[in-house]
Amino acid sequence: MEDRSPTTRRLALVLEYDGTNYAGFQLQAGQPTIQGEIEKSLARFTGKPIRIRGASRTDSGAHANGQVVDFATDCRHPTESFPKAMNYYLPEDVRVLKTYEVGPGFNSRRDAIGRTYRYSILNREWPSPLARHTQLWVREKLEVPRMAAAAKSLVGRQDFRVFSAGMPPEKSTVRQVRRWDVWKEGESQVIIEAEANGFLRHQIRRVNAMLIEVGRGRLPEDSIARVLRGDTAAEATLPAHGLCLMKVTYPVGWPDEEDREESWEVQGLASR
Repeated sequence: MEDRSPTTRRLALVLEYDGTNYAGFQLQAGQPTIQGEIEKSLARFTGKPIRIRGASRTDSGAHANGQVVDFATDCRHPTESFPKAMNYYLPEDVRVLKTYEVGPGFNSRRDAIGRTYRYSILNREWPSPLARHTQLWVREKLEVPRMAAAAKSLVGRQDFRVFSAGMPPEKSTVRQVRRWDVWKEGESQVIIEAEANGFLRHQIRRVNAMLIEVGRGRLPEDSIARVLRGDTAAEATLPAHGLCLMKVTYPVGWPDEEDREESWEVQGLASR
């Protein structure tokens, strides 16, 4: 049972990390993980073991610009001291950006109403030694307008089981997608960014694999719609290194005014 004694408070952290050297966010026996590094840092700072929970379980090799985690603690250190102290103990590829004191019932995963992921593609003749851990290199020219047109069929409330990996049949695979945008930045970078109330395991990487094939001209623009109808299957999965969790959105009332956003209506969301 969770400790809610009068001396216990709940804190939330906003994290940024390069996931290249980690087996994902969630704890795994014998493997380095983001959760493991955060918990080790907290234990060294507070002197007690602390278990955290995260808003999104990023894949092995994936990155985050705005992951949110929360935990209960009876440590009385000032909230503002956590980033500096934790970053002292953390490896250089993981950083705490902000810390908030939240209500005792706050749950970073369950209370989130939106998650935004970005997939970055380097679309030019030669790969980049500087971006090899953060962008997928695609040599063939991508037709971005075709990719953007194909992505429109992903928006709305739909069953995405065909794009999931190993979801038990009793688990719901219905998700509400707010947007799935594709655009070009500069001469050689293609961005695919998706926002939804939640995503299935490998959903983004499987969808984006199809969008790239559409951009290459190997698949028609209606390929995504056909998969969602069950006319064909999704097979390929992109590597995780191009994927980054950009932001987790909460209902109005999130402590930082800059991070507040009007709630958008999604059926089936847990109430705060």
